[in-house]
Amino acid sequence: MRTNRILLIITIFMTACNLFAAKNLSPTMVKIQTNHGDILVKLYDETPLHRDNFLKLAKQGFYDGVLFHRVIGEFMIQTGDPQSKDAKPDQMLGTGGPGYTVPAEIHYPAFFHKRGALAAARQGDEVNPDRASSGSQFYIVQGRTCSENELNHVEQSARVNQERGIFQQIAATHIEKIKALQLANDTAGLNNLRDSIYAETVQKVDANPMYKLSDEVRQAYKTLGGTPHLDGSYTVFGEVVSGLEVVEEISKVKTGRADRPVEDVKIIKVTVEE
Repeated sequence: MRTNRILLIITIFMTACNLFAAKNLSPTMVKIQTNHGDILVKLYDETPLHRDNFLKLAKQGFYDGVLFHRVIGEFMIQTGDPQSKDAKPDQMLGTGGPGYTVPAEIHYPAFFHKRGALAAARQGDEVNPDRASSGSQFYIVQGRTCSENELNHVEQSARVNQERGIFQQIAATHIEKIKALQLANDTAGLNNLRDSIYAETVQKVDANPMYKLSDEVRQAYKTLGGTPHLDGSYTVFGEVVSGLEVVEEISKVKTGRADRPVEDVKIIKVTVEE
């Protein structure tokens, strides 16, 4: 009798553990209901800060009634500005949020800007060097297919940007020496230091080439499409599972000043799929 009871307890415990594991393995799904149709998105567990923040805002009803305030065909559709609720037709939008930012969780090339990617908007590098995300604004990539030559150009541009960033970082460590050479009008010394910093920059870039597109990423951009020039600069934290046709439809609406749709494109409700 005692043995049977122990076996029963073990069975119940193992069943509960399996159910818990299965629940944790299931992706987090969120439905974005719009006046153009529903978009079902999957949130990535690998970007927990963005996932949890999005879920929190959705459950609070933060997104209910918010407009897609910026729509650019063959690029993306953007929303999440609380100031867009009941906004006047001529009102400029895009600066609103919940009053905080979310630390960047950029996992490129694991997550990239393929068609249907869900990503966080943010302020530019000049005022936001850490690339922290907006607390609420996000965009869904519509994009377009890319040719091999276009992807090569994206790689070249990305390498230049990587070199620029690393060069500036290294130069910052030599700031006192640079000032001294400038005060001494030592042009030859400045040129030698510049060449030395650039050589170190190239060495670092070659050792960690963040600009390189993998075969998988290239194939996705050539077949599905997307916006590869954004890769590595913004946090991609999910993707569209169904409703890409809705994204496509919204991307084609007529827009006016600042790419705002002439007729409101609105989120009716965002719900977490249990």
